[in-house]
Amino acid sequence: MTPQAAAPPLWRLAGTGAALGAYALASHLLMVHAPDRPWTVAALFGPLWATVAVGGWLRRHAPTLAACAAVLALLVAVVIRGGVTDMHRLYVLQHACIHAALAALFAATLRPGRVPLITALAERVHRVVTPAVRAYTRALTQLWAAYFVAMIVVSVALYAFAPWAWWSLYCNLVTPLAALALFAGELLWRRLRHPEFERVPALQVWRAWQAPRPP
Repeated sequence: MTPQAAAPPLWRLAGTGAALGAYALASHLLMVHAPDRPWTVAALFGPLWATVAVGGWLRRHAPTLAACAAVLALLVAVVIRGGVTDMHRLYVLQHACIHAALAALFAATLRPGRVPLITALAERVHRVVTPAVRAYTRALTQLWAAYFVAMIVVSVALYAFAPWAWWSLYCNLVTPLAALALFAGELLWRRLRHPEFERVPALQVWRAWQAPRPP
C-alpha cells in the first residue's frame, strides 16, 4: 500500500477524534448550563439514538428498531411535557444503561460453553490462536466487563455525593478518555508482557469487529 493510499484513513481518524472531542465538550457545557432544555436532550440523546437506529435498519433487526421507536416516543413525550422532575437523573440513567449493556455484552460471552467476546475477535484476526492467547483474551474480556461495571459505580457515587458539574465532566470527558487509556494501557502491557503474541494492525482489528458475524 502506498503512502497516498494510507493517508485518507489517518485523516478520517483525526477528524473523527476532533469531532468527538468537540461533541464531548459541547455536551458537558449543555449539561452544566442548560440541562433541561429540549435542544440539550436532542443533542445528547440524538447521535446515540441515530447510530443504533441506523445499525438496526441496515441489519434489518426488528427488536432494535422497535426499541429505538420506543425510546424516541419517550424522549418526545419528555420534551412535550416540559422535562422531568430532575433531568439529571435521565442523563445518569443513560450513562448507566449504556455501560450496563456493554458489561452484559462482554459478560454473557463468559458463560460456560460460550466463546469470550475478545477471544472470538482474536480468532478473526490471528492465523493461529494458541491456548495462551485464549487464556489472555478471556481474562481481557473479564477486565472490560468489570471496567464497565466500575464506571457505573463511579457515576452513581459522583451523582450522589459530588456537584453536578463533576458528574458531567466525568460522563463527557473522563469516560471516553478512560476507555482509551484502558485500551492503550492493555496494548502496551501485552506487547511488553507477551512479545510472542502475533501483532496485527489496529485497522485490521476494527474491520474484523465491524464484519458480519458468522451464524
